[in-house]
Amino acid sequence: METMIGMQCFVRSAEAGSFSEAARRLGMTSAAVGKNVARLETGLGVRLFHRSTRSLTLTEAGESFLHEIRDGLTSIQSAVDNLASAGGQPAGVLKVSMGTGFGRVYMVPLLAPFLEKYPAISPDWHFDNRQVDLIAQGFDAAIGGGFELPPGVVARELGPAHRVLVAAPAYFNERPAPASPADLHAFDGIFIRSPQTGRVRPWPLRNGSNQQAPVTLRVRMTMSDPEAACESAQMGLGIALVSVPNALPFLLNKTLVRVLPDWYVDGGTLSLYFAAQKLLPAKTRVFVDYVVEHFRTQELARHFSAF
Repeated sequence: METMIGMQCFVRSAEAGSFSEAARRLGMTSAAVGKNVARLETGLGVRLFHRSTRSLTLTEAGESFLHEIRDGLTSIQSAVDNLASAGGQPAGVLKVSMGTGFGRVYMVPLLAPFLEKYPAISPDWHFDNRQVDLIAQGFDAAIGGGFELPPGVVARELGPAHRVLVAAPAYFNERPAPASPADLHAFDGIFIRSPQTGRVRPWPLRNGSNQQAPVTLRVRMTMSDPEAACESAQMGLGIALVSVPNALPFLLNKTLVRVLPDWYVDGGTLSLYFAAQKLLPAKTRVFVDYVVEHFRTQELARHFSAF
């Protein structure tokens, strides 16, 4: 077990590029991670890292060793986690990343019934609109839309990742609502800044006939959070372009209405991401199955569609 801990510290340090970041991901101290790696090097009789005060880089032997053990170590850790499950039930810390507004509205309500069914699982949920590096940052799963599938990660589709234009009903009291995308240039826009690039992505609108048109709204303001954009639109400050899951609570309580309801942005799919491995930890497997089944029974894919 001591050797496995050393290998785990080595792999996480190689992925993170520092002992301190690896320690944060492992829930250990930086000194403990460094000692475990040094003990592993002594046992192997080779140096795995070049160390300096500013950097930590793999030696040639370290690169070869990392390539050889990374996948096997993941399988061993999964097997240990499954054996350690309480009374044969899924157990352990479940680290999941999800968008702030999406998580609060659609995932937090699942906590009570999920934990009632799996009481030995301890959720460690991170609410962030930024895409995470699932494997390198030690997440068991992540939920998001429009992400490219990185190597070593698979996804279960939950629904469409559509975006729609919304505004407060009173916003059009003194002016007619746009009748076509060509009319948007006369209106103020509330945009969402990409957490990955820091820029506003130039999404094209499309309709059921697959015609496309640019979003020509004047940039009135830019937000990093879709819920804040919805709340700003609710105050009559402009037309917001937001994802359907974020807009849905506001549309249901009628504080926002669809603008150009025949048009939408196709952002791909909303998916549940997790590591591609043959022996998936029981805690991750039951979480994935639970969320997928909940989305199916509640028909959330249909609700999240712009049509």
